[in-house]
Amino acid sequence: MEKRAVEIVVLSDIHLATYGCNATELVAYLKSISPKMLILNGDIIDGWAFSKSYFPNSHMAVITEFFRMMKDGVEIIYITGNHDEFLRKYSDLKMGNLFLTDKYLLEIDGKKHWFFHGDIFDHTTKGGAKFIAKIGGIGYDWLIMVNRAINFMFEIFGQKKVSLSKKIKNSVKNAVKFISNFEEKAIELAIENKYDLVLCGHIHQPADRFETTSKGSVRYLNSGDWIENLSYLEYNQREWKLLFFDEKDYAKPDIEDNDISVNLDSLIHPEIMSAFGKKNM
Repeated sequence: MEKRAVEIVVLSDIHLATYGCNATELVAYLKSISPKMLILNGDIIDGWAFSKSYFPNSHMAVITEFFRMMKDGVEIIYITGNHDEFLRKYSDLKMGNLFLTDKYLLEIDGKKHWFFHGDIFDHTTKGGAKFIAKIGGIGYDWLIMVNRAINFMFEIFGQKKVSLSKKIKNSVKNAVKFISNFEEKAIELAIENKYDLVLCGHIHQPADRFETTSKGSVRYLNSGDWIENLSYLEYNQREWKLLFFDEKDYAKPDIEDNDISVNLDSLIHPEIMSAFGKKNM
């Protein structure tokens, strides 16, 4: 299958090593594109949930696709998030085509772009509240599993799929307020620093809109996630687009027969391999 050329792709909140991750769908998407640059904007591997008990072939196949892209000359920018914060001690490390960082500034067509995950605004991911956030993450993962079972039954009876977590977030005032505050802070800081675009993740809420305040204007983009929304950003022909995966548009990859024999030892810094818990994979 001929791959589609893309200038820049932004993915975030994949959460490999969790039951909610739609890894098979992501592999199908990755196999269909040939980007010049891939920006992984945080929470790619879920270090909070990571264990040797759950890391299926489909999740390993995602990593394999990343390294295949590196081998093909694709520049990969890995921006750390709160769930993969174990990599932050390696920030600003460059290995071949891979650059690991906490934030990334890029000028495209004369416009300043600010890429960052977004957890710096979330106090629940720090200090004593972090433990509660981790417990909440486990509950969220189970909720997604239950949701999938419900949607499986709905499909059998010809009903539309539902998202329980979206319904909960949209109905709980604190959740709605948190998302609103997050976006406001990102927009405010971007305008203050005179960035033209701010691109983040973290809240699993895909978005693309222009915002204007008394201090200026900015375009706010959120790449969403690969748990509920299966969303991503692409830059082509001087324009950003927020897109959503539709299985009808892609060939289903044969994960079981997928060649996942990439020699990670030769590609990744030994200390990072240790941080990823290679022995457990």
